[in-house]
Amino acid sequence: MSWGSELWDQFDNLEKHTQWGIEYLEKYTKFVKERSEIETSYAKQIRNLSKKYQPKKNSREEEESKYTFCRAFLTTLNELNDYAGQHEVIAENLTSQIISELSRYLAELKAERKSHFHDGRKAQQHVESSWKQLESSKRRFERDCKEADRAQQYFEKMDADINVTKADVEKRSSHKARQQAQMRHQMAADSKSDYSTYLQKFNQEQNEHYFTVIPNIFQKLQEMEEKRIERIGVCMKTFADVDRQVLPIVGKCLDGMTKAAESIEPKTDSQQVVESYKSGFEPPGDVEFEDYGQAMKRTASETSLSRETKEKPVSKSKGKLWPFIKNKNKLSLKLGSGPEDFSHLPPEQRRKKLQGKLDDLNKDIQKEMDQRDALTKMKDVYVKNPQMGDPASVDPRLSEIGQNIEKLQFEVQKFEGWLAEVEERMPSKSDTHRRSGLYETQNNTTVSNNCAQDRESPDGSYTEEQNSETQVKANINPVPNTNPVPTSTTPEFDDEFDDEETLPTIGTCKALYPFEGHNEGTIAVAEGELLYVIEEDKGDGWTRVRRNEEEEGYVPTSYVEVFLETNAKDS
Repeated sequence: MSWGSELWDQFDNLEKHTQWGIEYLEKYTKFVKERSEIETSYAKQIRNLSKKYQPKKNSREEEESKYTFCRAFLTTLNELNDYAGQHEVIAENLTSQIISELSRYLAELKAERKSHFHDGRKAQQHVESSWKQLESSKRRFERDCKEADRAQQYFEKMDADINVTKADVEKRSSHKARQQAQMRHQMAADSKSDYSTYLQKFNQEQNEHYFTVIPNIFQKLQEMEEKRIERIGVCMKTFADVDRQVLPIVGKCLDGMTKAAESIEPKTDSQQVVESYKSGFEPPGDVEFEDYGQAMKRTASETSLSRETKEKPVSKSKGKLWPFIKNKNKLSLKLGSGPEDFSHLPPEQRRKKLQGKLDDLNKDIQKEMDQRDALTKMKDVYVKNPQMGDPASVDPRLSEIGQNIEKLQFEVQKFEGWLAEVEERMPSKSDTHRRSGLYETQNNTTVSNNCAQDRESPDGSYTEEQNSETQVKANINPVPNTNPVPTSTTPEFDDEFDDEETLPTIGTCKALYPFEGHNEGTIAVAEGELLYVIEEDKGDGWTRVRRNEEEEGYVPTSYVEVFLETNAKDS
């Protein structure tokens, strides 16, 4: 069906229809643009979500990376980040392949439509002008015919009237009337000829207008409209293809999440708990029956020697089981503080830390050696080809690398010595026959300063505490312990056996800075918060505080300003 032949008289309706078509295309363009904005916003929210749950850069991150379920969640977050990137790709492709193209096409479409309707109006004005000329010639022909008819009637009347007076004859002769009638007839004939010419011209132009000019214009409008419809169909297909193109990568992201989930191994993670917290100590032996009034004697494991002393009354120790004693020194294991040789850690954890440090040092040495080899080769090239560089320019860097290697090797020897020490002293399951005799001899012999057992506490963690006299001085002027080697004096039990009872308040403190307190044994405080002090800093950098009867824990001493009570200072 052709618009030119079927809609020849629907110029105004076609103008409205094509304008509506353009507006519809603009509406579709706006729809795609809003979809693109949604994809961009969604991608941003997904990226922010992934970033929000990424592990923080702290000591806890290393701890989490040991477990398969933590690694699986991290993989899921990374895959989710890539998944968000695919939605950004969708938004970009919608913009470049549809929105930008349709915006350019709309400008061309509007210009083309305007040109076609301009030509149609021009053709219509031409036909209307020709019609007016025809109407004008027609009216002139009609007027001239009437004038000629009146002149003929007047001549005939004059010629037939026998009663005409002499004066009338002189004024209006029959001859003059005849001439006037003839002239009018000639004018009528000319007007008729003009009218006939204009009529023929108009019919020809009208025929050309309705059968040639307008059909051609309407045909172009029809082609323009069909192209518009075809274009919107292509865009709708692209709209779906843009999504389909990213499905393979989205599928890989989802496959990665599934694979990560399938990689979780509960047995491995539970074994990792053993690896993370195993102390290397053996459980304590049975408590022997003693007569009342005599000092209690514990058949202890090799790892619990040298902690008991006759200086402290037995009544202070209420016989609580060691595994349930609260010990602030466990904090040092979680917070990463402690001496260079990791002597504050239990044997097994100390061995792992020392081995890890050795591995890092050996890697650093290998890097330095690789750099030295590369510089040595460069120097050889300079020696053989002086024009390429000065061999002496490499010497300072080689000397620096040599010094670095020496320092690192010295560190390796130091840590290897500590590692050998801890491996030698770690108890084995076959050593149970040694346990009975060692308890007696240990209390009667002087232990070497390098012996890590001097720092072993009943609950299996090392301490840096000194004897009672030294401890009183430390409470008055707490000084961080910078010497990892303990004194040769025999340490004693402190009041940690009474930790299950409510400790008295010895003062107050004000938080200078906020502290989150994520680690076990710590307590979160807000800046400016007032708390009660229940245990002063004993040189490890931590002060024990209480918020209420149920909330207590350790905070960094440097984060608070302590106000001790007078009787607490004098005690």
